[in-house]
Amino acid sequence: MKGLIDIGANLSHESFRHDVEEVKARAHAAGVDTMIVTGTSVEGSRAAIAVAEGRAPALYATVGVHPHDSEGFDDAALRVLEELAQSPSVRALGECGLDYNRDYSPREAQRAAFEAQLELATRMPLPVFLHERDAADDMVAMLRDYRDRMADGVIHCFTGTRESLFRYLDMGLYVGMTGWICDERRGTHLREFVGAIPRDRLMVETDAPYLLPRTIRPMPKHRRNEPCFLPYVVETIAEATGRAPEDVARETADTARRFFRL
Repeated sequence: MKGLIDIGANLSHESFRHDVEEVKARAHAAGVDTMIVTGTSVEGSRAAIAVAEGRAPALYATVGVHPHDSEGFDDAALRVLEELAQSPSVRALGECGLDYNRDYSPREAQRAAFEAQLELATRMPLPVFLHERDAADDMVAMLRDYRDRMADGVIHCFTGTRESLFRYLDMGLYVGMTGWICDERRGTHLREFVGAIPRDRLMVETDAPYLLPRTIRPMPKHRRNEPCFLPYVVETIAEATGRAPEDVARETADTARRFFRL
């Protein structure tokens, strides 16, 4: 398998600090040609740019504030994001959205930070890298007010229901699949309807270092996910849809190139 694009890898995470170069080398050896480094806070966005800067077409970055980090988000933070988004390495705004599963930030703060970033998205030509967990109703309601003025959007690491999937697809959004679909404990429902996602709106990602695919054999002792494990996500999608892994790899990469303007 070759030519893969990992649309969401947290390579600025502290767990990669000691061996990020080796991680990138393993990814390329596994056929992952391009990785989008996710920004999840103001400082995290700076770090994502630092990892990706000057390394295109292998690495690009996003800039945004994750709902977990949204408490305290203010106009100053928004101005910094807008400045960071001018970097040639940046290909999307986010990760931003709503997470009612963990509620690490108050929901009111999550909604305020998300709305500010959606408003920013209407002023820029960049697509939006979206996070939603257990918050589909509010997510859809907020997106509805901005969707027509946004360049594009992808629901990253989709874990929801068939109903919420089609609500997002009806809005013209894209969908990112992670190792969640490889998890026999909680991801089997995704295998039942992943084939309903139009082939030109599906992308794949690892969300490394999180969501290590449980289909890996042998399982690595360190339990840290890496972009080199992206083929396991592709293979699970291929098995669930009756398609060849090479076709899923090619189609998702083509979609990612269009979406992120690579």
